[in-house]
Amino acid sequence: MTGTTLDYHSDSISLRVVEALADATNTDAHELEPLYNVVDPEALDQLFQSGSTADVSVEFEYHGVLVAVRSDGTVTIDGRTYDSGSDISPSR
Repeated sequence: MTGTTLDYHSDSISLRVVEALADATNTDAHELEPLYNVVDPEALDQLFQSGSTADVSVEFEYHGVLVAVRSDGTVTIDGRTYDSGSDISPSR
C-alpha cells in the first residue's frame, strides 16, 4: 500500500498517530512496530470519535517517543505538534 494518502478529515486518529510517528522518526509507516503493541488503536479511535464534545487527551510512550493526542485531533510527538489538518508536517 505504498503511496497511499490519508484523508485527515475522515481517517482515524490512530492512522494520524502512525503517520506522525513515521514522520517524527523518519521511518516508513509500514516499517514501524504495530501501534497495538503499545496502545489499543480501536480504543483510541473510539475515544476520539468525530462529533464528540469531550475534552480528552491521551499520552503514551512508543519506543522511547512520547506521544500525546488531544480531542481536537492534534498529535504531538516529543513536543513537536502535528496538527489535524490535511498536512502532517510539524507545526512550529
